[in-house]
Amino acid sequence: MNSNIFLGTAENGLRHDKIVILDAGAQYGKVIDRKVRELFVESDILPLDTPATTIRNNGYRGIIISGGPNSVYAEDAPSYDPDLFKLKIPMLGICYGMQLINKEFGGTVLKTDVREDGQQNIVIETACPLFSRLSRTQSVLLTHGDSVERVGESLKVGGWSTNRIVTAIYNEVLRIYGVQFHPEVDLTINGKQMLSNFLFEICELTPNFTMGSRKEECLRYIRDKVGSHKVLLLVSGGVDSSVCAALLRRALYPNQIIAVHVDNGFMRKNESERVERSLRDIGIELIVRREGYTFLKGTTQVKRPGQYSVVETPMLCQTYNPEEKRKIIGDIFVKVTNDVVAELKLKPEEVMLAQGTLRPDLIESASNMVSTNAETIKTHHNDTDLIRELRNAGRVVEPLCDFHKDEVRNLGTDLGLPPELVERQPFPGPGLAIRVLCAEDAYMEKDYSETQVIARVIVDYKNKLQKNHALINRVTGATSEAEQKDLIRISANSPIQATLLPIRSVGVQGDKRSYSYVVGLSSSQEPNWQDLLFLAKIIPRILHNVNRVCYIFGEPVQYLVTDVTHTTLNTVVLSQLRQADAIANDVCKKQPFEWPSNADPASVPFQIIMQAGLYRKISQMPVVLIPVHFDRDPINRTPSCRRSVVLRPFITNDFMTGVPAEPGSVQLPLQVLNQIVRDISKLDGISRVLYDLTAKPPGTTEWE
Repeated sequence: MNSNIFLGTAENGLRHDKIVILDAGAQYGKVIDRKVRELFVESDILPLDTPATTIRNNGYRGIIISGGPNSVYAEDAPSYDPDLFKLKIPMLGICYGMQLINKEFGGTVLKTDVREDGQQNIVIETACPLFSRLSRTQSVLLTHGDSVERVGESLKVGGWSTNRIVTAIYNEVLRIYGVQFHPEVDLTINGKQMLSNFLFEICELTPNFTMGSRKEECLRYIRDKVGSHKVLLLVSGGVDSSVCAALLRRALYPNQIIAVHVDNGFMRKNESERVERSLRDIGIELIVRREGYTFLKGTTQVKRPGQYSVVETPMLCQTYNPEEKRKIIGDIFVKVTNDVVAELKLKPEEVMLAQGTLRPDLIESASNMVSTNAETIKTHHNDTDLIRELRNAGRVVEPLCDFHKDEVRNLGTDLGLPPELVERQPFPGPGLAIRVLCAEDAYMEKDYSETQVIARVIVDYKNKLQKNHALINRVTGATSEAEQKDLIRISANSPIQATLLPIRSVGVQGDKRSYSYVVGLSSSQEPNWQDLLFLAKIIPRILHNVNRVCYIFGEPVQYLVTDVTHTTLNTVVLSQLRQADAIANDVCKKQPFEWPSNADPASVPFQIIMQAGLYRKISQMPVVLIPVHFDRDPINRTPSCRRSVVLRPFITNDFMTGVPAEPGSVQLPLQVLNQIVRDISKLDGISRVLYDLTAKPPGTTEWE
């Protein structure tokens, strides 16, 4: 499918001005493309090693070099054509792209002790044309470990972080610019204005590239791809698969479509019944398969890091590795579809598989449909090796693979889907299976003790500074003077305990996957949520082996947690999470709520959210079960047998970056949150309830 679904000519019949995005392996490469499109400029994404002659011959009027996970000095760094810099075409380098520009001009780049990940304020030179009409202080998304040490010849410094790390370089005469942050994401507040300055003031382009009918292009793609074959679609009931189903129904004959809903045993409470009812209401007849046992006992083959041969995984119900869990689930989905094809007495080679795969799924899975250099953050169930084999064989239909979530919602509305389907919050295909952190043993590497100590130094900064703690430099060296003043204020006003949890969760730091510790904060006082959110930004920046920071409701945690509750996917564990999710996630229901005449409002907390319309303000609400049992005095040797629940209310526009919903804000009133916590705490086997305070990055939306 053509990744640029636009009209081919400008309204005056002239050719469009066009830029090229050279991909160095960025997680946000497609977001750059999308932001450029929103500014009505045509763009193509090409590999970083594209020859300069190709760029000149294609008439590109500007070059953007994306970020990437590599170091510019690494042996495996993506190659590029140095003649790019002889083309005299305006250039913007983002993160890795900026470092490449600096290196080309004779500057140096070093990996420093200070990592910068997350939304931070920087200071810019307002005289720099890239920052035209912007104020001196800007809030941007930083995700880097390497930094410019010496600025290249003929380049000026255009910005600094609070750590005095160079965040922008430029040569106004050569029209070459570089930024160490991501202007393409929503967390860079004025990023769109910066891109606009580059496109229209520096490249001098004309915004004449208007979007054509993406719906008609999708329908045309489906008809061309499917032809007279039958197509089997796995329908979860989420917005992606529902919109995909609606497109298939519009593009093909009814007898060509086989819509299957697979209840994999990991659905929410009563979810399958709701899916079946809502899709039949829009005219899609479903084959429903109850396959919970099949999935729990399922296995697949994987090639593990450091191994040369393919091995069989344990059964899903005995698997701890989150990547292997996802791959098993994805491959079992394919096997179930093959069973359906066999039962219908169809020839497999005559049946295609349709998926509601979105662009962010492919980006995080490092699919070569998006990038040849990107780092895998997590494997999506719809982009496993088996799916890729089918895709390479031309048997996969993915009409939405160039879309982001908000664009799919708009398309769904255009197709006439009801609001309860279009506005539904995202729910992963593997379901609750990837919201259970499975563990056999505590995760405690050799850095565990030091990490625990530094976390406590951060939250008790004032006292540790006065006592000149041995590790105080680890904090002062990674924070600005203003941030240190905030740490002094916070530690003086509210005693906070920091507890390092012996578990891991998935994150992304510097365009690379990270799989690291979680820090829990607790206090005897009412939480100051803004202070806690500040700590959640600072802690992963100082401790690069920490992906997430959570607040732990209840009394301060007194005892270290040094073991975990043995946890695998089984019916008891899934039931535990399903109950917690039902309390916290009826937010996903879009139907207007009416109170039953005999209902006690306190017993149904998230129906308050439905009544208040808060489900439209929270983008996603994962509820996660972690194998952590708090409040056990080690003297008593009480075994770890309970688990805890994490709430992850998340706010995002692009689903590539985002921030936690702030308790007490319009997105999540405190009375609603407190009621949820009380109700979940009453469930059998639950130790504590936690609140995920982490932005994306460094934490991903999901924990696995």
